[in-house]
Amino acid sequence: MKKNNAYVIIGNSASGLAAIESVRRIDKTSNIINISKEPHRPYSRCLLSYYLAGQYNKDILWIRHEDYYKKYNVEGLLNTTVAGVDVKNRALAIAGNKKISFDKLLIATGASAKSVDIKGADKRGVFVLRTLEDAQGILNMLPSVKKACILGGGLIGMRAAYALKKRGINVHVIVKSSHIFSQMLDAEAADMMRQHLETNGIEISTGLEAKEILGKDSVEHLVLDDGNRLDCELIVIGKGVAANLEIVRGQVKTNMGILANEHLETDNKDIYAAGDVAETYDILEGSNNVNQIWPAAIRQGKIAGLNMAGEEAKYEGTYGTNSLDFFDLAVMSFGVVKPKNDVDFEELIEIDTTRRLYRKIILRSNRIVGGVLINDVERHGILLHLALHKIDISDIKYILADEYFDFGKVVPLIKRQAKSFARPEYNDTCATYSPLY
Repeated sequence: MKKNNAYVIIGNSASGLAAIESVRRIDKTSNIINISKEPHRPYSRCLLSYYLAGQYNKDILWIRHEDYYKKYNVEGLLNTTVAGVDVKNRALAIAGNKKISFDKLLIATGASAKSVDIKGADKRGVFVLRTLEDAQGILNMLPSVKKACILGGGLIGMRAAYALKKRGINVHVIVKSSHIFSQMLDAEAADMMRQHLETNGIEISTGLEAKEILGKDSVEHLVLDDGNRLDCELIVIGKGVAANLEIVRGQVKTNMGILANEHLETDNKDIYAAGDVAETYDILEGSNNVNQIWPAAIRQGKIAGLNMAGEEAKYEGTYGTNSLDFFDLAVMSFGVVKPKNDVDFEELIEIDTTRRLYRKIILRSNRIVGGVLINDVERHGILLHLALHKIDISDIKYILADEYFDFGKVVPLIKRQAKSFARPEYNDTCATYSPLY
């Protein structure tokens, strides 16, 4: 007789939900407990900036129906915080000195917004943009906001800036680095993006850092390290995110995230990690990495769930990818975008500043390992396909970044070298904001 397992899944976002559904495909009767520190049914964090911008209403955010837990026979513990994981005794500690035992555990705790050590950061009007409460809190303040300051010029900060500008708020972005999008663009491409954003009314200051937030109880001014003081009523901290590792430190192996093998299992048997908290093999980097993107979280949750339920499944690895659109200027990137060792890499670059066109393709040993495209993103899919199949592009290198991209010369190359012309399985949910219904 098959033993019933006690499954516990911490986190009810993309990877946690995918794991639940994978387990239930195989194991129809065992108990599943799903714990989330948030009070809501599952929603898409990816869409929060769009909700903030007024492009989507709140109903679009929900990615599961209200009867989800009932449908999958899951005990949902919402608004519940896990204090720690006891690996030896196979138990979790939660609020109220309660313990939950498990046979199989998935840690899908995600990531949290990085904080900043600035005097006055506890004042009313200072936010991050990571949860539905964050977005709702910002929206509630907007009627009294004339100007907002954004701290950080990466993806999170610039998405927040764009959203607030779409709401009619004056926005000033403060960036410590020498240029915006410093983790994915070189200086020339970043300057192109900066000009476009400034043309559309977003003010940007680089090479500066916030020093102090002034005001009685609420935000009134932001003091910069050059002595300038900016008037503002709202501050959004967009300095990136970090994996939520606190509850497992000292219990499982961690680095930037929880180290997980090809089965998404940690160094402790029957304890798995998936999503933004997991550190797995990066196909294009060729090393372990934390790629905190929606499609990877779905895939990892699916594979982890299958393994938890006893069906051996392997995770092929992940890769970084981003898709943006600011004021009708599209940007897409994937893989290695800032090579650490120039000796081993070759860059193919084409720039047309007049039309704000930018193409950069990064090669290693005549194979594509990354790329950045601005205002010409149609070839993104085929370039990614070449990269994932590790196609030797020596014969077509000269056309990869050209204005005229001859797909007719690319397809035969893929057919000759790739095992299959179909997309690799790990990209089966390739849309950056794909829903989970």
